Amino acid sequence: MNTYGYIRVSTRDQNEDRQVIAMEAFGVDSGHLVLDKQSGKDFDRPGYRELLGKLKAGDTLVIKSIDRLGRNYEEILEQWRLLTKEMGVAIVVLDMPLLDTRQGRDLTGVLIADIVLQLLSYVAQTEREFNRQRQAEGIAAAKARGVHFGRRRLERGQNYEAVLAGWKRGELSGRAAARELGVAVATFQRWSRE
Repeated sequence: MNTYGYIRVSTRDQNEDRQVIAMEAFGVDSGHLVLDKQSGKDFDRPGYRELLGKLKAGDTLVIKSIDRLGRNYEEILEQWRLLTKEMGVAIVVLDMPLLDTRQGRDLTGVLIADIVLQLLSYVAQTEREFNRQRQAEGIAAAKARGVHFGRRRLERGQNYEAVLAGWKRGELSGRAAARELGVAVATFQRWSRE
């Protein structure tokens, strides 16, 4: 029977050290840590898929908190059922001792764990939805203030008309015209069609 630790951070910029330290303190071997740097919106993550292939009945899966497993309420419940009921894997959620499905749990303990799991899964998904709503509101407010998103449009430069005229007369190739303006060929081609 092996103990695995699953670690997830939402972006490549985020640091997983806090979760790694918690796993090591629990006693998870560093060779049994699986990491995903991906959103928790669904379970289509390479590390998680790899982990499912390794887990066997009697193994234990350790996660720091329920939202590290995922942020989709229904999918968290489905994965929990798959792992604990179908695969026979025990789950330990470090930040929530009530969510520990290792042996020795009576019927009341299992009932409490199921209720807490449903509540925390709901909270994780609700938080994700609030984050999306706050992001959309922030973008709308920024646009209302005149903030522009994305790359700035390139200026065509003072000699654009002369270069365009030379290109139209066949004196310059598209590549030479783009080089003269200091832009990519595709940019010059787009400008010439506008």
